[in-house]
Amino acid sequence: MSGGTLQKNRDGEKARHYENAGLSACGYGYPCCILFFTLDHDRALAASVALRIKNGMENSLITLTTDFGEGSPYAGAMQGVILSINPSARVVSLSHAVPPHDIAGGAWILSQTAVYFPEGTIHIAVVDPGVGSSRSIVYAEMASHRFIAPDNGLLGLLAVEHPPSKIIQITNSEYWLPHGSATFHGRDIMAPVAAHLSLGLVPEALGPATAKLADLAWPEVRRTPHSVDGEVIAVDRFGNLITNITQAVLSGAPRDGSITIHCEGQTIHGLSTTYSDQPPRTLIALFGSSGQLELAVVEENAAAMLNAKPGSGVSIAW
Repeated sequence: MSGGTLQKNRDGEKARHYENAGLSACGYGYPCCILFFTLDHDRALAASVALRIKNGMENSLITLTTDFGEGSPYAGAMQGVILSINPSARVVSLSHAVPPHDIAGGAWILSQTAVYFPEGTIHIAVVDPGVGSSRSIVYAEMASHRFIAPDNGLLGLLAVEHPPSKIIQITNSEYWLPHGSATFHGRDIMAPVAAHLSLGLVPEALGPATAKLADLAWPEVRRTPHSVDGEVIAVDRFGNLITNITQAVLSGAPRDGSITIHCEGQTIHGLSTTYSDQPPRTLIALFGSSGQLELAVVEENAAAMLNAKPGSGVSIAW
């Protein structure tokens, strides 16, 4: 087979991968913003549909969640790749403040934020200490959202709350950057794949389907009739200690001074409703906006005051 024939076959295959989105593919394998209708179609209808698809492209929303750190050039490189493929994409930095290599921390941030974006949003998550290893990269659909991430447990919390309706291993290098590195799959694989999806690429073109995402090693809460043992799972910018103890876990427990919360040698009596329930510098416990128990020091930093961090134990008794 000649080189020209082989390239035509490849271009034809790419075109078919965009067909389900109602787009045609140009000679470079990317969709053109032109729809081809048979001659008996009404021209006004054709123009209307073309405009809707064009507007859909312009409204393509892609989020980035990474452990790169705020202001990192790595996040900028990923944005550049996306915009080079789809200049109309909107790229939102959901968070680059995941602690380095903290898969559980990244999973928690995704579980608390991603579903508040519009349905159909593409979320790229890069917390990938195993980059370049045999771990796979996956595309998953959950709660009418689309996710691209290493399959290392990063999507594990979301999968528990919103079982995936589709999981695909990303193996088709046609939609990656050429000559990519072994250490930056966020830029070389995940970013270009997200950009192609935002242009209408069907997910099935990315690789084979798979049945299950990797599980996340997540600390379990232990409960007896009159006690609960959990731990701190995250510390926010204000130094509030966010635990894995939910309102449901404490269902039926008292809220007054008969319930005690212990962490790093400190004891709190009773649950507050808001941070302003107590005067400044008071250590309190309350359920935050995530529905999880938080330990906070009013207008101060609980993590610093208690010398607590993710993994610190929290015990409750009544």
